Amino acid sequence: MLRFILSFFGTIFSLVTTGLILLALVIGGVLWMYSRDLPNHEALAQYQPPTISRIYSGEGKIIDEFARERRLYTPPSEIPDLVKFAFISAEDKNFYSHPGYDVRGMVAAAMAAAQGGRLRGASTITQQVMKNFLLSSDRSAERKIKEIILASRLEQSLSKDEILALYLNEIDLGARSFGVTAAAQTYFNKTLYELAPEEAAFLAIHPKAPYSYHPVKNYDAALTRRNFVLREMYENGYLEQAAYETARLEPIRSVQNGDYESFRAQLPNRDYFTDEIRRQLSQDFGEEEFFEGGLSIRATIDPELQGVAARALEGRLETLDRERGVWRGTGKSIDAAMIDAGTWEEALGEIRVARDVTLDGGWHVGAVDQIGDQQITVLVEKIGEVSVPREDIAWMRGSFVDNFERGDVVHVRRMSSGDNGTGDLIRWSLRQVPQVQGGFVAMDVNTGRVIAMQGGFSYQNSVFNRATQATRQPGSSFKPFVYAAALDSGFTPATIVVDAPIEINTPQGVWRPQNASKQFYGPTPLRTGIEQSRNLMTIRLAQEVGMDVVAGYAERFGVYDQMGQFLASSLGAEETTLYKMVSAYAMFANGGERVEPTLVDRVQDRFGRTVYKHDQRGCEECKVASLDAGFAPTIVSNRERVMDAITAYQLTSMMQGVVSRGTAQGRVNLPVPVAGKTGTTNDGKDAWFVGFTSNIVAGCYIGFDTPRAMPGASGGGFCGPVFNEFMQEAVAKFGGGKFRVPPGGHFIKIDRFTGARLSDDASGANVVAEYFRDGEEPVFGVMFDGGFAMGSDLPMFEAGEVDSGERAVETTSGSTIKIPKKATFNSLSSGGLY
Repeated sequence: MLRFILSFFGTIFSLVTTGLILLALVIGGVLWMYSRDLPNHEALAQYQPPTISRIYSGEGKIIDEFARERRLYTPPSEIPDLVKFAFISAEDKNFYSHPGYDVRGMVAAAMAAAQGGRLRGASTITQQVMKNFLLSSDRSAERKIKEIILASRLEQSLSKDEILALYLNEIDLGARSFGVTAAAQTYFNKTLYELAPEEAAFLAIHPKAPYSYHPVKNYDAALTRRNFVLREMYENGYLEQAAYETARLEPIRSVQNGDYESFRAQLPNRDYFTDEIRRQLSQDFGEEEFFEGGLSIRATIDPELQGVAARALEGRLETLDRERGVWRGTGKSIDAAMIDAGTWEEALGEIRVARDVTLDGGWHVGAVDQIGDQQITVLVEKIGEVSVPREDIAWMRGSFVDNFERGDVVHVRRMSSGDNGTGDLIRWSLRQVPQVQGGFVAMDVNTGRVIAMQGGFSYQNSVFNRATQATRQPGSSFKPFVYAAALDSGFTPATIVVDAPIEINTPQGVWRPQNASKQFYGPTPLRTGIEQSRNLMTIRLAQEVGMDVVAGYAERFGVYDQMGQFLASSLGAEETTLYKMVSAYAMFANGGERVEPTLVDRVQDRFGRTVYKHDQRGCEECKVASLDAGFAPTIVSNRERVMDAITAYQLTSMMQGVVSRGTAQGRVNLPVPVAGKTGTTNDGKDAWFVGFTSNIVAGCYIGFDTPRAMPGASGGGFCGPVFNEFMQEAVAKFGGGKFRVPPGGHFIKIDRFTGARLSDDASGANVVAEYFRDGEEPVFGVMFDGGFAMGSDLPMFEAGEVDSGERAVETTSGSTIKIPKKATFNSLSSGGLY
């Protein structure tokens, strides 16, 4: 009997053993089969996730960021324990004890499924890392087996904290934020170390359902789930009871609820600036590196002056738009039934209109409710009902009834007793985004650092950047390049050029250019020609020096890549951008040295290595640990000279006259010396002003995106006020001084009407001190179509005399010259010698 019992149990033991061996062989075979083609998990040790590229101001504040997935990588050692414990409690409480997979969890999940419950994945954090990085998300036994195999292998390769860091840097936590660092900033505008327990627990509720716990839309569900995580943290020993009791009573405070300021709100009006950085660096580094490489970009922007530039341009465009008297509104509306139902604010939130206008304290978005004869009521986002009186629409044609319908989406602003919407309310006022558009750029004349750039009225209304992307005819603002070529070719500011009719034969026929005034002014000094923007003088100069020379100057200054050599181009007929024009004028202002414009001071990669630096000047003493008291490092300029320094000063002096008594007179009023040039194209389609002080150059362009006439347009009248408003603040911040006089020349007093030399003690409105090169004296002569009359052989004219055709004009020596084409000389004194 005993032998039988022993035999029986021996058989059972053999069968069990055999079964276990077979089971082990089967499991081993399955694991071997699925492990053959698994991806290499060892690559995760060198994991570099796609990371946000961030743009910082000079003060180190974040002003924008770019990424396909909003992710900031944080190394394992820099993730606080509080954050780790919150996610472990929510997702995998046995994380620090299991070998990569949790047998107890899988058994519990299987038993729950067998009892009719929902099938749960029972994945550990390590398994989720494998799924997220190396495997697909499909629910299959094959994927699960591979996941377990890879998880066990990963546990042998990396520490627990390294695995957890991979997980915490990769997961989607809602609000388009990936990883805990980005999510902490998105929801709370905090670093990980600044998070309170309830905030860390809030982040930990998102991995399984990242878009189901929005802190506003799903507040109650989010609060319940957050408190569950807090209880788990307490029960797992990660929170003291007092801390747990305090945390669970806290409401969910977030950026989305308006409890914290968003980091994006730190610098309004920066979108055109940072979007241009995106465009340029994507081209330089490649889009993949820019959007995923975690670049740290230090921008040249001056936040204060950027705001001034935006408001100056916005204000001028709005003024020009209101002068037309036409109401267009936003062209959008909401259903009036939503107003009746009280859901109007939610409906407004779905409407895409400009919400980034900071002019006058900021514009608000609302919907028209009641329309009366003397007022309308508007339901305004986050404010409620306001009324707009009849007097507010005095500028537009028609009444409230003529222009509005219930449900119309409109912009309004708060008119108040203080500046920018501050102080007591005066009334609410209707506003609209102008049709006329423009651009503005300002930069340092010595470094090319762009300190402000506005590409239009509103980035949210139109992302097209008129400062860098709009190619337009610069008109007369191009003329300084013609005059620069002339000054380098032997002309002086006192050289006389005949302002008289001219005919140019072209393939399209005879071209008869005119001055803007439709008048002719006879022999005139170069200075007056640029101050009054005389077209005919400019064309004669271009003929004399040669359009090939003029084109060479324009290309050397970067205005054009390849300029056509047509006389019409001397009047600014070819297209360029405001960005290029401002850059070129910077070289006039700094004495003729090349500057390369830049929106970026420095770019660093994700490891902090500098991969681009704009300033290439030398500074050997900067490498010295310390200098003697009272001494500063010497910065050595290695910039290329693009024009003669004396020519640059002469041109600057002439353009000072444009501001003080020329086409920009009365439009620019600064406490420091300022020079500039206006530009207006045919039919007033484009208006320009580019000007500079000793350290800042700025330019403004105004026109329609589809060019058409702007009645009454002029560069001085349209753009001058924008330049002046900006430069008032720029001068207050950065100062300014006299333009540096280069060596190698001397001043001689000249009559600015005749070009004649005056005595050293001469004074009066007609006297100007011109700068001549050493050895160079004023040349008393007249440039006319046939050449020069010089010395004692000078023509004589009487005021109002008309000379045309072959009529000979007597000179002082008794000889004659011919002034072809009809001319009216109305700026000369009778009997004057020129």
